[in-house]
Amino acid sequence: MPTPGISEGNMQHRAHRAGWLRAAVLGANDGLVSTSSLMIGVAAAKGGFSAILTAGVAGIAAGAMAMAAGEYVSVSSQTDIEEADAAIERNQLQSDPQGELEELAEIYEGRGLPKELAMQVAVHMHEKDALEAHLRDELGQFEHTKARPAQAAMASAAMFTLGGIIPLLGIFPKDSSTRVITIIAITMLGLAVAGAAGARAAGTSYFKPTMRVMLGGTLAMAVTAGIGHLAHVAGI
Repeated sequence: MPTPGISEGNMQHRAHRAGWLRAAVLGANDGLVSTSSLMIGVAAAKGGFSAILTAGVAGIAAGAMAMAAGEYVSVSSQTDIEEADAAIERNQLQSDPQGELEELAEIYEGRGLPKELAMQVAVHMHEKDALEAHLRDELGQFEHTKARPAQAAMASAAMFTLGGIIPLLGIFPKDSSTRVITIIAITMLGLAVAGAAGARAAGTSYFKPTMRVMLGGTLAMAVTAGIGHLAHVAGI
């Protein structure tokens, strides 16, 4: 069923997914990378099974809450800006409707319409919904791309948790070296899936986004493993 406010002809476009998709991809990627890095860091410091498991579970819980709070605050700030801009535009329409009409006509003229036709379109748009026309054509605000803090927060927390669970599957081998290798292998597989899923949802090619996610995750795990090893050598 088509998304409300979006025609079937536009369903192939991905702009209406931008908010939750960004939060979901970021959440899954962070869940995979931060949880696996934390576990590998503890393992490199010669931590035992229970220590690694505790680190992983605690990392998932803390990370999911942090991601949700961070996304909510960040996207709420964007919403505040959008609402402030709408209030300014509303006041300008009340104080100088003719000036705003001419401004809208100039926007259409700048996009290629003849001057007379641009004014006719602007008049029609003002008669229909002047504020909506200015928010859309002057400020670039669209209903289907509007910031939604709660949606972004829930998507981020849920995907972080899902991503964080994946590295936990590699903790079960008894040998510590095998355990680290298994965590890395499972995490890399998860990163590949996350990168490909994000690329598919965004409608882009698979290779570049997937490699970007995998390389970033590999670097994070390598750095954390190095720090964990140094901590063990230092007797921390």
